[in-house]
Amino acid sequence: MTIRLTTAIATGLVLFSGSAAAETVGPGGEEATPSATITVSDSDAETLRERGATAALLWHTSADFVNAVTDGATDEFERLGIEVVATTDAGFDAARQRSDIETALTLEPDIIIALPLDPVTSAEAFSEAAEAGVSLVFLSNLPSGYVHGEDYAAIVTDDLFQMGKQAADALAAAMGEEGQVAWIYHDADYYVTNQRDNAFMTTIINDYPNIEVVAEEGLADPARAEEIANALLLRYPDLDGIYVTWAQPAEGVIAALRANGNDHTRVVTLDLSEPVALDMVQGGNVAAIVADEAYELGRAMAAVGANDLLGNAMPPFIVAPAITVTADNVAEGWTISLHRDAPESVLNAAQ
Repeated sequence: MTIRLTTAIATGLVLFSGSAAAETVGPGGEEATPSATITVSDSDAETLRERGATAALLWHTSADFVNAVTDGATDEFERLGIEVVATTDAGFDAARQRSDIETALTLEPDIIIALPLDPVTSAEAFSEAAEAGVSLVFLSNLPSGYVHGEDYAAIVTDDLFQMGKQAADALAAAMGEEGQVAWIYHDADYYVTNQRDNAFMTTIINDYPNIEVVAEEGLADPARAEEIANALLLRYPDLDGIYVTWAQPAEGVIAALRANGNDHTRVVTLDLSEPVALDMVQGGNVAAIVADEAYELGRAMAAVGANDLLGNAMPPFIVAPAITVTADNVAEGWTISLHRDAPESVLNAAQ
């Protein structure tokens, strides 16, 4: 399968080269295991309830996504009789995350689930927990040098390739599978966004020969999204579609389109957002939002930690499904992804 060369290669982003690579892989190239296969048997659940284990949830930030992951983990832990003794928010501060770990360890949790903020800093920060035999389950990222089965139980994350692919499919459908698009990707060495962004580009190149990527814009600061979009629209006023790496900068892109009186260019992005969803259900520029099943991520992380406590071997890399949310299924999509109702403003606008 031939892939057209793009400036993405010059930026350090690596495109998937064909169908064999068209799937989510772990940070070390690990094969993905579907989260639905990670469960705790009834007999093991009874053993855990008798044991009276504990867990700590040490998060990187607070957001709807994190709240949904927390709900999924908490519900599963409750089912298994595992008490959650701490839930923290590091505010994207690696030093604060380290302090959170140290504080949590005074409570002697059997399981810690967390998103490591920085591979190098996190490797040292979580080392005391690993040495103490705490079952470590990581969301999306992995501390440097950690060995599966020795230092951590598993990584759990989104089906990153499917998120990017579904975004490409949705944008192509909205454009009638032809036209010109701009690709606004995350200009940083970040495993999650890089895989999602590259999957979008790979799918457009491989599957939609009548769609031309005319602009590739790296985004390091989400606050610059509106500025980038305005510049794009000056160069390509007839642009048919824009991919935006995630919802926060997509809000800036939508603002630029409105300011330019543009009701033609279709937008797709990743992760649920009330302002983006409102534009979509009101018939604006947004064609679709691709989301992960955040609640399922939390459930699977809790199940991994529980199995690890019992000595049950876990695969190193586990992924939860992706879902394409449109104006037609916004209520259902919100429930599947976040396990809660969509915002009232979105539901009212969708009626």
